[in-house]
Amino acid sequence: MLKPRPNQTGGACVYTGSRVTSHPTLVEKTLMASVSLWCTIDNRVTRVAWLNRSTILYAGNDKWCLDPRVVLLSNTQTQYSIEIQNVDVYDEGPYTCSVQTDNHPKTSRVHLIVQVSPKIVEISSDISINEGNNISLTCIATGRPEPTVTWRHISPKAVGFVSEDEYLEIQGITREQSGDYECSASNDVAAPVVRRVKVTVNCKSSQAPPPSTFGRFCPPGHRESWTTVPALTWDRKWCSLAVHFLLSRATVLNS
Repeated sequence: MLKPRPNQTGGACVYTGSRVTSHPTLVEKTLMASVSLWCTIDNRVTRVAWLNRSTILYAGNDKWCLDPRVVLLSNTQTQYSIEIQNVDVYDEGPYTCSVQTDNHPKTSRVHLIVQVSPKIVEISSDISINEGNNISLTCIATGRPEPTVTWRHISPKAVGFVSEDEYLEIQGITREQSGDYECSASNDVAAPVVRRVKVTVNCKSSQAPPPSTFGRFCPPGHRESWTTVPALTWDRKWCSLAVHFLLSRATVLNS
């Protein structure tokens, strides 16, 4: 049923037909389209009306619906047509041209299909993760028809499309898999919509030498032992695992 609704970005296509015996034609429309529905009549017609499902939109020259977007285009001896302006998804469905003659009624049905451009409504935030861990990226898109969602690794070394799904799972991530990941949503109604997520991988590096102990004072009658204890910290900026050596001093009596 036609009802006033908030406008939505989208296009439309409509199957239009004239007489009951004619073949419908597909007409494609672009964003915020206005759609004309028409049927052919002749001088034997006594009454004519356009209906959306069971709701009368126009009967002759009289408007029955309250939707201001529906207007009468023509009511002549050969054609009866209406226009729906700024179509949205709520307008989709069957429309019927009903014709009454002296003999019996005839109908011609058309079907309106509304198409909506793709839109990404949810996507993962930029993420920083340690090398070897698992990550999951999400990209949710809407549109009519339902858009196809793909993930692609685009930097620093593009590896092509890595997932044709809303969810991208990476097991045991490596430093080579860091960089930007691009989510693309497309459904052929308009240009694909693209957004990116930056993935930073904190990864391992070689061990650093312990600090020098030369010149340190040891009390008489004692000897000094130094032990290196590695403390691991993740360095995000340089993508390396810095190994810091904490010196523990053990003072032992000479035997």
